[in-house]
Amino acid sequence: MAILEIQDLSMVFGGITALDHVSLSLEAGSITAVIGPNGAGKTTLFNCITGLYKPTRGQVRFKGKRINGMKPYKIAALGLGRTFQNIELFSKMTTLDNLLLGRHLHMKSGVWSGSTFFRRGSRAAAEEIAHRQKVEEIIDFLDLQHARNRFVGGLPYGTQKVVELGRALAMEPEVLLLDEPVAGMNMEEKQDLMIWLGDIKEELGITLLVIEHDMRLVMEISDEIMVLNYGEPIARGKPEEVQNHPEVLKAYLGEESALEVA
Repeated sequence: MAILEIQDLSMVFGGITALDHVSLSLEAGSITAVIGPNGAGKTTLFNCITGLYKPTRGQVRFKGKRINGMKPYKIAALGLGRTFQNIELFSKMTTLDNLLLGRHLHMKSGVWSGSTFFRRGSRAAAEEIAHRQKVEEIIDFLDLQHARNRFVGGLPYGTQKVVELGRALAMEPEVLLLDEPVAGMNMEEKQDLMIWLGDIKEELGITLLVIEHDMRLVMEISDEIMVLNYGEPIARGKPEEVQNHPEVLKAYLGEESALEVA
């Protein structure tokens, strides 16, 4: 059963068609990549799924429930998390605090329980301990121990990308949308992230939808790939099917030659 379904989705800005009749379904526990040249409509697709844009036509369904038209925070509360192409962290807060922000959807304590935080048996205190324990698990999972108490703004760019991934994981999403997760990373960081993405799928059971330009990573991690060009789907299938698809090669290279994945 598909956990996320995109049905005949179109997005028009004025006279510009950013998405043109896009359909895609994600099986639970799978990794699907969306690729295409710059300006193909990939991030627009993410924005439609997560409620930042209201699509011109079509539907987005999460576990059978129509979600397009809902507020972004309500969509996030259902179990859809995401990272952004440009890092959206609080640079003057520590890694630990940034990850704790990802727990806000799970925080139940109100003003009254918060005012009794230091009392023995306080619900707010117990909740705080539970949230910090979850964040520490993510720090260990992503090898972020060295950055735990450092301000995010002073961390290397690649580490900041990992922190943003950690904050998204702190939400405990069922589906996680990653927008260019390895952009700006060196080869070692990319290799680490490739391993983590596999672990997120296998160990955490999270379904992944990934936008990425690094073809080596895409071909290695993906169960399925959809290719967009000028907002229109031009190919969809297994990595080996998409890699040598003539329309894909033409969109990327302007000619039918092998798509470089090394």
